[in-house]
Amino acid sequence: MKLALVGNPNSGKTTLFNLLTGKNEHVGNWAGVTVSKKEALLSKKYKHHDQTLIVDLPGAYSMSAYTSEETITHEYILNENVNCLINIIDGLNLERSLFMTTQLASLGIPMVIAINKSDLLLKRGDKIDLLKLSAYFDCPVVEVSALHSNGLVDLIDTASQVAKQKQVPNFKPIYHTMDQRQEAIKALINEALSVTVDVHKENLSDRIDAVVAHRFWGLPIFFMVMWAVYAFSIEGLGGTLSAYFNDVLFGEALPTAASNFLNRLSVAPLLHDLIVDGLIGGIGAVIGFLPLIMVLFFCLSLLEDSGYMSRVAVIMDQYFKKIGLSGKSIIPMIIGSGCAIPGVMATRTIEDVNEKRMTTMLTPFVPCGAKLPIIALFSAAFFPNQNWVGPSMYILAIALIIIGGKILKKIYVWENTSPFILELPAYKIPSLKHAFVQMLDKGKAFIYKASTIILVMNTLIWFMQAYSWKLIPVSDQGNSILASIGGVVSPLLIPLGFIGWQLAAATITGFIAKENVVSTFAILLAVTSEEALYLPGGSLTEFFTPVTAYAFLAFNLFTPPCFAAIGAMNSELADRRWLFKALAFQFSVGYIVALLITQIGTPLFSGHLAPGAPLALLSLILFAALTTYLIKRTYRVTSAIKTVKSH
Repeated sequence: MKLALVGNPNSGKTTLFNLLTGKNEHVGNWAGVTVSKKEALLSKKYKHHDQTLIVDLPGAYSMSAYTSEETITHEYILNENVNCLINIIDGLNLERSLFMTTQLASLGIPMVIAINKSDLLLKRGDKIDLLKLSAYFDCPVVEVSALHSNGLVDLIDTASQVAKQKQVPNFKPIYHTMDQRQEAIKALINEALSVTVDVHKENLSDRIDAVVAHRFWGLPIFFMVMWAVYAFSIEGLGGTLSAYFNDVLFGEALPTAASNFLNRLSVAPLLHDLIVDGLIGGIGAVIGFLPLIMVLFFCLSLLEDSGYMSRVAVIMDQYFKKIGLSGKSIIPMIIGSGCAIPGVMATRTIEDVNEKRMTTMLTPFVPCGAKLPIIALFSAAFFPNQNWVGPSMYILAIALIIIGGKILKKIYVWENTSPFILELPAYKIPSLKHAFVQMLDKGKAFIYKASTIILVMNTLIWFMQAYSWKLIPVSDQGNSILASIGGVVSPLLIPLGFIGWQLAAATITGFIAKENVVSTFAILLAVTSEEALYLPGGSLTEFFTPVTAYAFLAFNLFTPPCFAAIGAMNSELADRRWLFKALAFQFSVGYIVALLITQIGTPLFSGHLAPGAPLALLSLILFAALTTYLIKRTYRVTSAIKTVKSH
């Protein structure tokens, strides 16, 4: 049996899907979170409903195929032989929700209406006449609360019965125009809804929005919120737990225990070093940041669940409009703060192809979870007890998105045609349970990645730094395979102030997975005790000054993302030429930003020029010349097209 959840964005479909199936799909209070259908069997706790498939369809405001989400929903409902539609309706927004209900009820498919957020309706003092709604649409109506898991058994029982008996609604609307349909819905609501609160009166959410979503103060408040989140995550609870993991667990306990155990077994020295230095040292350098990352994601989940993050999209809309984007583009970027892959995939909800391409190029600039270990490492080693480093990366990311967007708009010349309409949900006390589940889910994904991709890469890195091309063990890393590969790339990094093949090697491995930057340093520096790597004055200070450390941090954050995210970009751009353009743009931005930080910051803070200053100047001239050429070429082509059209 196939039951499809269908309804407007932010009606609670995905939350109900998770409750019914036991899954943990991402939930957000804005449109575009569900960008493709999700399928899963009904949870085993509903024992009398075996082999029932629950389908979560993307949120849609109507059955018209205007957006990509609506297209998926439209095609699935009409072509996939659904046994019963479960139309999820937001009880707090009946007029908007029922518009789609009038379309679904006339399709000739068995249907049940689920009025979600019934608890909030009761709290507000409103009451819905379920019998009148049921009689009007000729189908059962059930009240549910996704927040408190109320009414779910009744909903599944009713939907199963309707599906088995094939109860098709006998609903024949007589609307000839959209206005007539809307008027009929208003008349139905006047009869079926008893309202005790004036919805036009200013409420608490409106008063909060007047401050946090203010045209001028909204952005500074957002920066302060992110600073507080990072301070708590890096310097507060997350930092304290990570310090224990790094210094005690992976710094002493595990390496010592493993070393003693391997010595008792008389394991060969090379295998001993691989396990202790390569696997435990390398993976421990990444896993050591797991508490910090989990605390950060817990805080971000609370912000999202409270309704604040949808206000960030509104705040950014006025800035994004100036570069040919809209606030809709901020949604993939916020999702991308967890992982760039779903962030890039979320761009498919953008209708305008030019805005979609531009958003796909810019979304990986937002620091994702994989980049947090790099931020934490360099913050601890070079900027101890200074909370501004993490938030400054977000500020820099926003600045680069706006500046980069301006450049892209000049080069490719387009105007935004995508409307930005976003429902702002009422503020609510965020669910600690939901945030905890999201935190565990992100932590599980992080551990899985560390035990697969990073484990394989660490083994490969250890082997490459321990052996020469002739597969002979080397006593000097400078004669290793990794040194020769890093030596090919390292001259390109001299204008950035990065001297040494080790830095080039860490950068290269970071393109596989960004966490590899941290584990590569741990392996190359033979760090069995993480104190030498993470504490100020440790091994990293041999290669960096605070200025070049900050530049190296920016370089790894703003150059192209990991291979998996590049694969997602290729899928969404659907054109190899645009993929190569995007990668070239991202690499150029990361390179120039790191170059400017090094070449400007070094004279300011140390009083002398940075290494590679002449090469840096030459690089800037070439970059400026290329950008100017591309803009002028576009201007000439555009002018020629306008001239042809005028004639």
